Amino acid sequence: MSALTLAKASEIVDAALGHALELGLRPLTITVLDPGGHPLVVKRQENAGILRPQIAHAKAWGCLGTGQGGAAGARHATRDPAFFAALAAISDGRVASSKGGVLIRSEDGELLGSIGVSGDRPDNDEAVAVLGVEKSGLVADAG
Repeated sequence: MSALTLAKASEIVDAALGHALELGLRPLTITVLDPGGHPLVVKRQENAGILRPQIAHAKAWGCLGTGQGGAAGARHATRDPAFFAALAAISDGRVASSKGGVLIRSEDGELLGSIGVSGDRPDNDEAVAVLGVEKSGLVADAG
């Protein structure tokens, strides 16, 4: 697979939202970006907070920008908060180093894009992101 299609991105988001409903999570917003950071799909559940689309985008965009999943970014941010404060400034606030951002890869490791989930606890955001990616037959790189 050389590109993440709209249909595949929609499949990922729908699987993630289905899992969130099964778990009874708070209302989520999920975005899938292509490797250039452009949105393919954004879905916001009813009653999700008004900043959730921007947060989900920042989680996904941050993964692409740093080349690592959100979990790795979150660990790094706790070790070096000054660097991540600078990173947020450099990126005009477009980076959120938190669980819930996951790189999407093909089976052979090719970067296809990223997913960002926002609305519940970071561990839950990450869990639904990973499940959505894996259920679509792709590889989730959470870091």
